[in-house]
Amino acid sequence: MSNEDEFYDAVTGLDSDESYEGTSESSFKDAQVFDSSSQKNNGSVPQENGIKKHRTSLPAPMFSRNSVSIWGILKKCIGLELSKITMPIVLNEPLSFLQRITEYMEHTYLINRACSLSDSIQRMQAIAAFAVSAVASQWDRTGKPFNPLLGETYELIREEQGYRLVSEQVSHHPPVSAFHAESLAGDFVFHGSIYPKLKFWGKSVEAEPRGTITLELLKHNEAYTWSNPYCCVHNIILGKLWIEQYGTVEIVNHSTGDKCVLNFKPCGMFGKELHKVEGYIQDKSKKKHCIIYGKWTECMWSVDPQAYEAHKKSERKGDNKKHKHEEMDGAENDDADDMPEVQETVSVIPGSTLLWRIESRPPDSATMYNFTHFAMSLNELEPGMEAILASTDCRFRPDIRAMESGNMDEASREKERLEEKQRSARKERAKNDDEWSTRWFQMGTNPYTGSQGWLYTGGYFNRNYQDLPDIY
Repeated sequence: MSNEDEFYDAVTGLDSDESYEGTSESSFKDAQVFDSSSQKNNGSVPQENGIKKHRTSLPAPMFSRNSVSIWGILKKCIGLELSKITMPIVLNEPLSFLQRITEYMEHTYLINRACSLSDSIQRMQAIAAFAVSAVASQWDRTGKPFNPLLGETYELIREEQGYRLVSEQVSHHPPVSAFHAESLAGDFVFHGSIYPKLKFWGKSVEAEPRGTITLELLKHNEAYTWSNPYCCVHNIILGKLWIEQYGTVEIVNHSTGDKCVLNFKPCGMFGKELHKVEGYIQDKSKKKHCIIYGKWTECMWSVDPQAYEAHKKSERKGDNKKHKHEEMDGAENDDADDMPEVQETVSVIPGSTLLWRIESRPPDSATMYNFTHFAMSLNELEPGMEAILASTDCRFRPDIRAMESGNMDEASREKERLEEKQRSARKERAKNDDEWSTRWFQMGTNPYTGSQGWLYTGGYFNRNYQDLPDIY
């Protein structure tokens, strides 16, 4: 295996990982459901009403990771960025990081909802729910995606959800993945370039988000930008792997000045804050219009600020009585960071509006890398695709294909072969003084933030795939 294998552990953009079915039993009394009918049919679950079906399982279940110890690999890396570290392939999941990024699109119905709304605050609510839902698929996803090869691409067209997406690995050192999605009806454009920075801290791996995500609602002439929260994968060496996301995510509407500030809360000493997200939406005069709350693993709600404060005030009275008792019961485990007991429900404040609820997982998800319905379909190679897709598409990667079929030995051999082929090509370019040229994206300036990023130059779906690099 190459010593240049980047350790993308549970990030995603797309950055990170956690995922078991959180079935809420919250009381829905005095709560409104905000246009949830469109949520039932979001393209991730096979339908019987004419909508195209996608596969609901992988060809083979995952291999057990119980026998794998990576302490010998990581013990010299404490506090350092995890680059040029060789990781056993058994720690992977059979998807490329380009495909993991595509999981942002699982809840595209939230973008479509935002496009249909006339009020800017309500549009921001839908976009905030979309930003949270984009990391929900990472719940319990403790396998790392394959690092894309330089020049690797991925496309996804979902006519039932009304969009198409293309992504490209535009840089290898540092690893940068660029993506561009657009509405088939011309309603929105969603794009960004992702390059998370990962560090090992002894018991855990932390992913620092890098890169700006931009969503343009063309009908409303609006642009929203944000970055992902931090992600931490606990118990890399010993114990059960578990994930938390934390940090502040700030979504800005560059047209109206509206802003949504979301606080992904860290676990805390007693685990009470695990998975929680709280925040608010304010206009350009900094007036708060609503409070957003919930869990990124379960659901998100919106409520009036006054109702929220009154509810919190009554909650604090009860919490103060229990605090001393919890302090006495708390204990620290030096061997593993035990995952706090998960409370699978969100306490719904009367008068709240439901913005988003997570979809249930497939019945056999636990034995198939904890994939969602949507993730199960991403590496599917349907009949006729070979003649249409670019030869650089992830679906043609032999190591990923072998792994999802359960052939780990072949997957490992193919991964080593592809990495050696990539190194040889880089040496040949250096010898001839040639520079790598990206095909579908170019470095440019984000017009809304002024920051540098990789922007789609167009033309991919014209299907002119001459002179593509031979990377597989």
